[in-house]
Amino acid sequence: MNTARIDRVLENMERAGLEQIIVTSTASVYYLTGYWVEPMERMLALYLRRGAAPVLFGNELFALQPQEGLELVLHTDSDDPTAQLCAALAPGALGVDKFWPSKFLMSLLTARPDVRPVPGSAPVDDARTCKDADEIAALRAASRINDQVVTAAIAALKEGVREDEMAALVEQLFRDHGGERSSEGQLVCFGPNGADPHHGPNGTRLKAGDSVVLDLFNPIGRYWCDMTRTVFFRSVSDEGRRVYETVRAANAAAEAMIRPGVLLCDVDRAARSVIEDAGYGPYFTHRLGHGCGLECHEPPDNSPVSMAPLRPGMVFSVEPGIYLPGKLGVRIEDLVLVTEDGCEVLNHAGKELQIV
Repeated sequence: MNTARIDRVLENMERAGLEQIIVTSTASVYYLTGYWVEPMERMLALYLRRGAAPVLFGNELFALQPQEGLELVLHTDSDDPTAQLCAALAPGALGVDKFWPSKFLMSLLTARPDVRPVPGSAPVDDARTCKDADEIAALRAASRINDQVVTAAIAALKEGVREDEMAALVEQLFRDHGGERSSEGQLVCFGPNGADPHHGPNGTRLKAGDSVVLDLFNPIGRYWCDMTRTVFFRSVSDEGRRVYETVRAANAAAEAMIRPGVLLCDVDRAARSVIEDAGYGPYFTHRLGHGCGLECHEPPDNSPVSMAPLRPGMVFSVEPGIYLPGKLGVRIEDLVLVTEDGCEVLNHAGKELQIV
């Protein structure tokens, strides 16, 4: 159990006026206890109450082992999974994790009508938003591997290769470098397919003049890497070159803004302004980025509506893009770490326009 992290969550609870919360997200339970459990349809819940020891409720099938400072309460498939949790709760407000299935919450409220559920994810989300030294080391290591994987993937591009073949190659490269298997898949997009920011790789074959969007992400040692590079195969049109250089300038403008105290919405604005000034504003169709850590997408939200100020230890993506339907797409993405006086870009794969 990581007592320093739990203490931060308890401090956040006090500031929020919350006496008790339940934490059910696999990543958040791991962050606080060191147990990684994918409960599927079964219940896993970490109960935190100010002034009391943490209690972890779980199924015997999870093979959880006792650890100092954490009470472990187990049930079986024959039990009501919420019964022991209900018995432990204090009356009044209960902060509920946004990921907790409604079937458990409804069962709890039926048994304990004196409990009032309120949003309860923020104390843990806020603690996870600023990474500690161990997490920063893990994210740096994962990004170094991503640099190697994208370099190898670009080198493997050849006439006629299929998007899904390249995606499978990338997944194998991650496994070869110690990555876990990702349920997300990889984004490999040739030519017009790149105009769909979340295009799923299919049987499209690579041909001369295509843009190639490689959005590669994977957990490595539980922590995610996430990076996008766009290259051109054999040649690049004048329009493709113009789009690419605009996106690269937007990426650089945003990263130059990053330092403690700057609002996330202003980082988004720095990139978006470059793209709008070049006349491509309607073709940048998503937020600038998202937090990354134990989950590929987690707080903070790097978007036009995020008023959160940057703090040292935040790690998030900077990924401007331009998507021209029927023609091409370009996205350039880095993970960045907010430092005490600026920003560290965790990816080092080149961003100069590349024709392969």
